[in-house]
Amino acid sequence: MAVADDIALIKRQEETLVFDVFDEAVAFKLGSAIRDRALAENMPVIVDIRTFDRPLFYAAMPGSNASNPDWARRKINVVRRFLRSTYRMVLEQQRPDRTFKVGEGLDISDYVLAGGGFPVTVKGAGVIGVIAVSGLPEREDHGVVVDALCDHLGIDKHGLVLSREAE
Repeated sequence: MAVADDIALIKRQEETLVFDVFDEAVAFKLGSAIRDRALAENMPVIVDIRTFDRPLFYAAMPGSNASNPDWARRKINVVRRFLRSTYRMVLEQQRPDRTFKVGEGLDISDYVLAGGGFPVTVKGAGVIGVIAVSGLPEREDHGVVVDALCDHLGIDKHGLVLSREAE
């Protein structure tokens, strides 16, 4: 699939995967579902779900490491700044060094171009937070979040998930 097709599909994911309500209970249920899948499939990831003012769910799976939380933090900052998924930003920016252009003024210690951060959007409110997964290749991190959102929201994944082909 061409990069432009992936970007268009991610935009559709962002428009479709929207909550009626998002609170602590929803964050816990969603985070627990991601954690359960990660444990079942031996995914060495961390899961960080938060609104822009506070953390709501965090879990670290066996095999995750000390750098995963920092990658997640920087992904969260990107979603907060641009209000879109980090994998979409990766594909739009096409920067192999994982940094934003100098003119953006974004410090590499606080912002990274890496997939796995997805906006939490609520109908009538807009983007209020982030779901971040870190520990797998970025396309897979992104896919784990999208799969969980589709399951939680009762949305058919067909036509919404990215192919598993290499980047």
